Amino acid sequence: MGSVRRHVQINRDPDTVWRLVGDLARQHEWFPLTSCRVEGKKRWITLPSGIVFEEDIVTHDHSLRRFQYRMVGNPAITSHLGTCDVLDDGHGGSIVVYSTDMEPEALALVIAGAAGEGLHKLKALMEVA
Repeated sequence: MGSVRRHVQINRDPDTVWRLVGDLARQHEWFPLTSCRVEGKKRWITLPSGIVFEEDIVTHDHSLRRFQYRMVGNPAITSHLGTCDVLDDGHGGSIVVYSTDMEPEALALVIAGAAGEGLHKLKALMEVA
């Protein structure tokens, strides 16, 4: 199984960062997606290529500032768990950690690249606001 993790330090308090990160219908504002649609415990994301992925929302915990999801309904993906945490860095800022465990392993690298790009954009958005 492929396991990847990316993180970024953001000079904004964790609650402010979580207001954007924890709004699962707004992930396309900082992650390289074109849209997100949420209905109950389901989410559909659209990639810039137009491909749509269905996801099950596993955890959406405001007190932990954590969300987890599984990509489902795609025969090419045999196992997946994505996790995003917004942590207090102890100095008034945040550390955002995005990790993925995935099979086939090679697809985890694709998500790692997207996560790195997304976290970089999230930092820029949060530190300007």
